[in-house]
Amino acid sequence: MDKALEQFLAVTEMGSFVAAAERLLVSQPALTYAMKKLEQTVGAKLFERSSRGVRLTRFGETLYKNAALMRRLYDNALETIERQQAEIDHGISIGTGYSSWTLFLKDFVLDHFRQHPNAPINVSIGDAMRCMDQLWAGDISLFVGHQIANLAREVDIDFIPLCYARDGYFTRPGHPLLDAPRRMSEVFSWPTAMAFPPEARLKRLLVDASFGGPQPSREGLSFTSNSMRACMDIIRNTDTILIHSALLADAFIAEGLGQVRMLEGEMVPQWLLGIYVLPERRSDPNVAKFIELIRTTVEQTGPPIVAE
Repeated sequence: MDKALEQFLAVTEMGSFVAAAERLLVSQPALTYAMKKLEQTVGAKLFERSSRGVRLTRFGETLYKNAALMRRLYDNALETIERQQAEIDHGISIGTGYSSWTLFLKDFVLDHFRQHPNAPINVSIGDAMRCMDQLWAGDISLFVGHQIANLAREVDIDFIPLCYARDGYFTRPGHPLLDAPRRMSEVFSWPTAMAFPPEARLKRLLVDASFGGPQPSREGLSFTSNSMRACMDIIRNTDTILIHSALLADAFIAEGLGQVRMLEGEMVPQWLLGIYVLPERRSDPNVAKFIELIRTTVEQTGPPIVAE
């Protein structure tokens, strides 16, 4: 990738010439000169300087968006070449939450594995923010998870909606909440648990780390774990309430848990579930095939498909 564009991206993302120069291991005067030359080349002012650092002009915003795409295309091209050299056919790396894996991805992956036993498949199970971090880093090709609000400007990712999912509340047999429909306030008067809670370090992917839209929060939770099995052990042996997608109700009931019924009219949180994929990867025949297979599988398992 062009050196001047790499320097431009560094200045933009670091917010100052000093920080960018340190990261690039060049002198600040040399970096400043390079950016002036770049402005001359494009014929427009790219930065506005102040005592607090630099910010992009509208011309700079246009160059940044396209330069970031060029960088990702270049990086992805190198990765694609590496995969081709390794003669990887039909392989893919998918990120997913526990609900999506249990509902439809598990059977889908098993069928694909039977058809292509020598194709490498990697499945990363975690919350949506962790999967987003892996997707942006190129560790996975796509992931199925809930829609994330307020993604940072540079996180240019396509979202393909699949279906809606509501929160469900599950607990041990015989729990006092199971004997009648309840209000949200009654549910949250008990200790609560969540599997795969979001990691604080991943808030850097959001425009405003203090407001992440409909991302689950650790606040007020009595127990969290990156293991659903650990959460189930806590739920079975305490009065704690598990907060998880209601789409998984049948699976939890089969595991011996009870679902708390909610009073009609209670505002239970609802999430849009879908597929995240890098825009330039959608044209990859292998990725496109997986996306279509996932959509078909969701249609066959019951949740109504949402138009893209």
